[in-house]
Amino acid sequence: MKKSFKKSSLTICMVALLTAAFTLPAFADKIKFGHVAPPFHGQAKGVDAFAAYVKEKTKGKIDIATFPAGQLGGERSMAEQVQSGTLQIAALTTAVLQNFVPQCAILDMPFLFPDRKTAYATLDDTEVQEKIFSYFPKKGFTAIGWAENEIRDFTNNKRPIRTPEDVKGLKVRVMNSPVYLDTFKQLGASPVGIPFPETYNALQTGVIDAQENPILTSVLMKFTEVTKYVTRTQHSLTECIIVVGTDYWETLTASEKQIFREAAKLTIETNRSVNAGLHEALPKSNISIAKYASDNGIEIIELTTSEREAFRVAMTPVWNKYRKKIGDDIFDFMLEKIKAHQQ
Repeated sequence: MKKSFKKSSLTICMVALLTAAFTLPAFADKIKFGHVAPPFHGQAKGVDAFAAYVKEKTKGKIDIATFPAGQLGGERSMAEQVQSGTLQIAALTTAVLQNFVPQCAILDMPFLFPDRKTAYATLDDTEVQEKIFSYFPKKGFTAIGWAENEIRDFTNNKRPIRTPEDVKGLKVRVMNSPVYLDTFKQLGASPVGIPFPETYNALQTGVIDAQENPILTSVLMKFTEVTKYVTRTQHSLTECIIVVGTDYWETLTASEKQIFREAAKLTIETNRSVNAGLHEALPKSNISIAKYASDNGIEIIELTTSEREAFRVAMTPVWNKYRKKIGDDIFDFMLEKIKAHQQ
């Protein structure tokens, strides 16, 4: 009886194990995707869409956990983590990535794009992506697509800004990036590379007079409470590149790599769509940025075409400086592509 019972128990266990082996999904590859956007932002929504798409298309084999708002560290730290293999994927601004891949600084040239439509058409050009992304593998990254913060504007608490001369003498908080520092030095301002979280207090206490961020960010972070003048300079598109660690990338099959690239396209589509919606319906208040500005005594200055051109011309020395650093090849290539997509 005892032997028979033991054999029966063993048989039941074996059947259970075999059943589990055939019914459970394959062992999931748990990986991390880091970025610095807040959870409500279009970039965060795009990254979440990336993770969901990959999980669905790989039938759960690749399970991506997303980490917004700099939970895994600042962008420079995450870039180094991706290089070393401790972080598999990140969406990082070109302002930071240019420290590793100098050629991507082309996207941070001030007043490079005449408008949003031209910028998007240029960035979605397959040849543009292939060209820019080709510089990354030698630095330990595989670039597969875009994410974005937004187009940057200028806010200050001193005066309306319409000309380059109006910026002179202002103390401006900028990202701690060579291009951004050089841009505002050229305009005669005193740029300060203070950390983003300290911006509101610095404006409130008079440590700085101005800051440059997308108007959406300035409203959501309440910078417009302490800077009542907003100039839609749209001087730079804060573009991010989705980078995968090269070592991890090489562990993927050809079909998995294709899924990642498809997910990257979904990321930027979602990112742009959500950001556009936030302009029309701010979180909680559900009113447009224009209505918010009107209700709160914020003056929004829209530059004319000639006023924008004056700023672009003022940036000539900055363009010349970085042309020498990143090379005529990528510089001329991008200018030709922008011209071709401009309408």
